[in-house]
Amino acid sequence: MSGLAYFGITNQNLPMASNLFLENIERQNNADASLSIIGQYGEWANRRNAQRLPILSFRNKQFNDLKSWQSKAKQQTLDRMGHQPITETPTVKVVEQLTYDGLHIEKLTWQLPYGRATEAVLLKPANATGKLPAVLALHDHGGNKYFGTRKIIKTSDNQHPMMTEHQAHYYGGKAWANELAKRGYVVLVSDSFTFGSRRVMLQDVPERLRNKLTDNAPEKQENIDAYNTWASNHEHTMAKSLFSAGTSWPAVFLAEDQKALDILCARPDVDASKVGCCGLSGGGLRSVYLGGLDERVKCAIPVGFMTTWADFSLNKSFTHTWMTYIPMLPNELDFPEILGLRTPLPTLVLNDKEDQLFTLTEMQKADAILGEVYQKANAADRYRCTFYDGPHKFDQPMQAEAFAWFDKWLK
Repeated sequence: MSGLAYFGITNQNLPMASNLFLENIERQNNADASLSIIGQYGEWANRRNAQRLPILSFRNKQFNDLKSWQSKAKQQTLDRMGHQPITETPTVKVVEQLTYDGLHIEKLTWQLPYGRATEAVLLKPANATGKLPAVLALHDHGGNKYFGTRKIIKTSDNQHPMMTEHQAHYYGGKAWANELAKRGYVVLVSDSFTFGSRRVMLQDVPERLRNKLTDNAPEKQENIDAYNTWASNHEHTMAKSLFSAGTSWPAVFLAEDQKALDILCARPDVDASKVGCCGLSGGGLRSVYLGGLDERVKCAIPVGFMTTWADFSLNKSFTHTWMTYIPMLPNELDFPEILGLRTPLPTLVLNDKEDQLFTLTEMQKADAILGEVYQKANAADRYRCTFYDGPHKFDQPMQAEAFAWFDKWLK
């Protein structure tokens, strides 16, 4: 089904996971709430960490010095993920400049040491002067790797119909990066690893793996759906290859998002001391890792991506892609504690009560964990978590809270 992509889910039998698929998931969750997705092995797996705090949790009594704990826990996280920072500084090329929707828009491109060139879009108020606060806006997964930045921006009235539907269904009909820029921010959106301009091109893999598809197909829905089905099936191959190379998907995301952050902070129109990040679902995941591990992010807002490792282990790993996981890290930090590495920097977590990606009780546990971390660091006023009615989304009321939180801490 087109335009009804669900953030973070891949399914080898569907081009894009539909609302019906999600409703079936929810019915199954309600009917089988007492059962584990790995059967009788669930209780055994959960016992590994259920009766103790993770080894590097700040909630442990032996950790009283925030800076010392952060240094140790951050380094262990980077080591576990196989983080390999990109040391080269790419040349940023301005492909096009235009004015639209009251915004000055720059279409940019830069070449990383591997893969095809990254395409990006920068937005800020037209006629803005001086240095402005800035936000790295992180696009979602959506089971749709054909698109990247276009999921959360709009640069002309001639928008692809799949993106019009995408924004209507998950963003309240808004290109939220545009809406944030209008409030006085420089907003940078770039295609992430394996999405949009950074997607795996069919011509670059052996012919036997292409399923007779071609990169030159017209940008029609049936061709995009066919590519997304192929990309979904290819995701486990990419993940296993990354593991075999000694790294992981979160590590690649982090390295590329940090390079985009370098580019944003280096701009003469940006106040590098007032930079945030935000994203829904796959963008929320990236906000957790980037916000938790890069202190240049002064305000972080992950949306629709916060729970515990136990929720993934027992209930929800099947609704998520390979992009989420770091082997062995759950022994040392629970998932929300990755974001908690940024304490005491301001953090807002936005959740949906009926989010099919997660279990509500585990989202609430994650909130409690982060609340405890911030409380112990005497920074309770810098953390907030809000639960909204409805399924997985970042709609206009949620955007309003996020933008107000940015205004509070970055302006």
